[in-house]
Amino acid sequence: MTPIFTERAPKPVGPYSQALLVDGFLFMSGQIGLDPESGELREGFQEQVGQVFKNIEAILESAGVGKEHVVRVVVYLKDLSLFREFNKLYEDFFKEVKVKPVRTTLQVSELPLGALLEVEVTAFLGKPHDTF
Repeated sequence: MTPIFTERAPKPVGPYSQALLVDGFLFMSGQIGLDPESGELREGFQEQVGQVFKNIEAILESAGVGKEHVVRVVVYLKDLSLFREFNKLYEDFFKEVKVKPVRTTLQVSELPLGALLEVEVTAFLGKPHDTF
């Protein structure tokens, strides 16, 4: 088990790792819309989603892979009425990936620091799934 950490994503706000590499899989802790430079939560849903995706990309890159290696995504939304809006932003984030990862989306009552969403990612560091 190898911890993965990058300054280009927020430091954990609790006793956990940004991500762990285990047997060829990267398990990423849930990402909220925290700006790693300011430590502040972005204002607004679109801004938080954009920051979450930047944080995810930074952690993936620090592990030496890209979005095409993502195999599973879990999305926690504070308000499920934002599902369509999130879906559009998500589709844009993964637009270059031929085989989209599996995904689960849930509505939750609260998220850390009052975030509007949290996204958890699992990636496979072997052969990208786009080449299967």
